[in-house]
Amino acid sequence: MIYIIRTHATQQQIDEMLEPLKTYIKLAVDVERDILAGGGVMHADCEAALLDDGSRQENIWGADWNPSVKQVTFESLINIRPRQNNRSLELLDHALRERVSQITRHLLE
Repeated sequence: MIYIIRTHATQQQIDEMLEPLKTYIKLAVDVERDILAGGGVMHADCEAALLDDGSRQENIWGADWNPSVKQVTFESLINIRPRQNNRSLELLDHALRERVSQITRHLLE
């Protein structure tokens, strides 16, 4: 199940987002709207949910959340964006990484 999280996630939402992968949650984070979509097995599914909700693709970045160690990682196919100067799976811009981390921690921790 993919949830769009706008306010702090409930434990039930977190548990359901963890179901597909067991130890971590795939995320797409909208750094403009301060929301995220989580769950499923592909970042692209989360991205699609945000796009359907009105987000703009250039504001969405892929990450993973591991709740057991409270860690955000920043690798995703949706992060490969040469036109936005990100030519890697990894989100390279440190300011964007910090923003993704802040939003993720605020909504999921």
